[in-house]
Amino acid sequence: MLGVTFLMHGIVKFQSGIGNIAGWFESIGLPGFLAYAVAVIELAGGIALIIGLGTRIVSVLIALIMIGAILKVKLAAGFLGSQQAAGYELDLMLLAVSILLALSGSKLFALDKLFVSSNKTSVKM
Repeated sequence: MLGVTFLMHGIVKFQSGIGNIAGWFESIGLPGFLAYAVAVIELAGGIALIIGLGTRIVSVLIALIMIGAILKVKLAAGFLGSQQAAGYELDLMLLAVSILLALSGSKLFALDKLFVSSNKTSVKM
């Protein structure tokens, strides 16, 4: 679900006009080019998470995006937000899930399993 969520966020950024998103980034004091990086990570990273490819790396990148979103945009609105702005409760949950995946990796139905040897060497004493 983390992958689906970020895939959708990436799609929306491109559909809304990535130039507009870059302008908004600049209006809150971030470099505009960062909008392109975030959109690509969300889009490609969302797909990668859905198929289970590069789970740990993508999850770390998403965690960094969520930390930035919470600190730069959502923190001022509070945990639950207000009538004018959403809070950071959902962002915090997405951060927690991305940290969990970064630490544990993908286990079931993941392409990552094709690139990791399942041979475990045991030491006999």
